[in-house]
Amino acid sequence: MIPITVVELGPEVERLVLETLRSGGIAQGPRVAEFERRFADLVGAKHAVAVNNGTTSLIASLAVLDLEPGDEVITSPFTFVATLNAILAAGATARFADISDDDFNITAASVRSTVGDRTRVLMPVHLYGQTADMDGITAIASEHGLAIVEDAAQAHGATYRGRGAGTFGLGSFSFYATKNLTTGEGGIVTTDDDVLADRLRVLRNQGMRARYQYEVAGNNWRMTDLQAAVGLPQLSGYDDVVVKRHANATRLAAGLAAVPGIIPPRQLEGRRHVWHQFTVRVTREAGIERDEFVAKLGERGIGCGVYYPKLVFDYEPYRNRHDVIIEEYPVAERIVTEVVSLPVHTHLTDSDLDQIVETVADVIGAA
Repeated sequence: MIPITVVELGPEVERLVLETLRSGGIAQGPRVAEFERRFADLVGAKHAVAVNNGTTSLIASLAVLDLEPGDEVITSPFTFVATLNAILAAGATARFADISDDDFNITAASVRSTVGDRTRVLMPVHLYGQTADMDGITAIASEHGLAIVEDAAQAHGATYRGRGAGTFGLGSFSFYATKNLTTGEGGIVTTDDDVLADRLRVLRNQGMRARYQYEVAGNNWRMTDLQAAVGLPQLSGYDDVVVKRHANATRLAAGLAAVPGIIPPRQLEGRRHVWHQFTVRVTREAGIERDEFVAKLGERGIGCGVYYPKLVFDYEPYRNRHDVIIEEYPVAERIVTEVVSLPVHTHLTDSDLDQIVETVADVIGAA
C-alpha cells in the first residue's frame, strides 16, 4: 500500500525532544519563543504567536478583533469544520462565498456579492497549500474596512505574488500531525500588527501579562516547549520539503494529464503552491463515480483521501442555526462530489509515483 501520508521525524527531532525533556522545562519557554521567531521569518511576518492547536489559532485571531453577536465572517463552504467552529466559538455569524474549480478557494467575485452591512471579517481558506486570490480579497477588505483572517492551516510557506500566506492580515496555521510542518498538535497566529500580537500573547496566557497580573479574561492557549522541539528541526529543511512535494506534484500532473475525466491540480500564476495535498477532480468523462474510484484505488494499493465529502455546513449540528447562513454555491456543490487527494508526500519514490499514475489510468480505463 502506498499511503496517503507518512509522518516520519528524524534524529534531530528526537535529540531536541530528549534535550528538552531532560532540561526540566517542558511548558512554554525558550523553545516556543525560538519557534515563533523562525516561523515568522519563514512566512515574512513581524510576529508569530504560538498556541496549542490550529483551531485555537483561528479562534484567537477572531477574538482580538472584538466581534459582536451578529457580526458576520465570510469564508469558504469547502473547508475543514474547524473553520466554521472557530467562527461560531467567536460568537459571530458565518456566511459563505463560492469557490473556483481552479484552486478550490473562494473567489473575489463571490465574496463581493456576499458582503453586507454586518460583514466584519473575510476569512479565505488557502486550501491544499495554495493561496486564494489575495489581490481581489484585499481590495474588497480595503474598500469596506474589513479585517482579513487567513485560514492558512495547510499553506505553510505558500506565497501570493511573492508575499507569504499569513501576511495579508492575521494568519492562522496548524501544525497537526499530517501537516507539512508538524508539532503533533499546535498552531500559530502571524501578524504585522504590534497591538494585536501583544493582545494575542496576553489572551493565550490566561489574560496575564506577568504572573498574577491579569489584564483581561483569558485562556490557556499555550504551546509547550515539547511541541516546539518537534517542530524546530523541521524548519531548517522545510524548503527542501516543498521542493520535493512540488517535484512529485509535477510528475503526477504530467502523468495524469491525458487520463480521461481526471483533472490534475495546478499551481496558478504568481503563486507558490506547497502541495499539502495533490487533489484531482474525477469528472463525468471518467465514466466512474468518485467514491467507486476511491474504493478501486484502495483495492489496488493506492491510499487516497476525500477532503472534503460535504460542504462544511452540511451536517446536522449546523443546519437550522441562525448564525450559519446557507445559500447556493454551485461550484462548491459540484466540487465535493469530484475531489480525491492522491499521495504527494516526500517519502514517495519514482516507482511509487509511476504506480499511482498507472493505477489511476487502469481504473479509469476499466470503468
